[in-house]
Amino acid sequence: MDSSALLYNQLKTAEPFFLLAGPNVIESEEHIFRMAKHIKTIATKVGLPLVFKSSFDKANRTSSKSFRGPGMVEGLKILEKVKLAYDLPIITDVHEALQCEEVGRVADIIQIPAFLCRQTDLLVAAAKTGKIVNIKKGQFCAPSVMVNSAEKVRLAGNPNVMVYDLIVDPRNLEWIREANCPVVADVTHALQQPAGRKLDDGGVASGGLRELIPCIARTAVAVGVDGIFMEVHDDPCNAPVDGPTQWPLRHLEELLVELIAIARVSKGKQRFNIDLSPYRD
Repeated sequence: MDSSALLYNQLKTAEPFFLLAGPNVIESEEHIFRMAKHIKTIATKVGLPLVFKSSFDKANRTSSKSFRGPGMVEGLKILEKVKLAYDLPIITDVHEALQCEEVGRVADIIQIPAFLCRQTDLLVAAAKTGKIVNIKKGQFCAPSVMVNSAEKVRLAGNPNVMVYDLIVDPRNLEWIREANCPVVADVTHALQQPAGRKLDDGGVASGGLRELIPCIARTAVAVGVDGIFMEVHDDPCNAPVDGPTQWPLRHLEELLVELIAIARVSKGKQRFNIDLSPYRD
């Protein structure tokens, strides 16, 4: 079994769920190393499989003045160093089909951004790397669309596909199971408010409702998702990108312990057998 299939099977069978976590964007090599070290320590302590996440280029920023990251070449070098230093699988996103081959040499999971979840050429290029493809459901898409997006990856010869949702409606987490692959809930971007903050230089940045992250996360694990996607930062008030929706590192362990407890008592992964026959006394 190749490494992608092995990781995919490990994530599919993770109990009670797996964790995709890290800072939104690569700010520096030193910062990425520090975050990877702390998040791995916490994930290991609470017993969750971890895939470390960060982006090399935030190409879909609201403003052209917004911080985007170090770019693909330098960013992949940093992610590869982290991967080797901490023995961590890596997830990062792509925005163009031509990026996929190079990203696939480093990343274990290639993430497709929400705005691009229907782009056939991008999905096929990601699939052909042989790496796991994680497709983010667009806010503009019905859950059924993810069935088709996942099928595009499979038809390109790659069975290792996951879908995930920015939770707006918990029913989506049930409906997108029709894609027949692991379901991941994004509990931080779900609370983003694009262009919600004006910057001193005249630009704009995303706002957000960080205080509601526990609410969204509790809902997701109760419903019975397979994985949780969470952006985490050690100083979110000074993060250059999406600070208002990154969860504070100091509270990561506390929240994960609670989510694990909820997931263990929930029967969310099991379909409720509804008996519609007439009730008789």
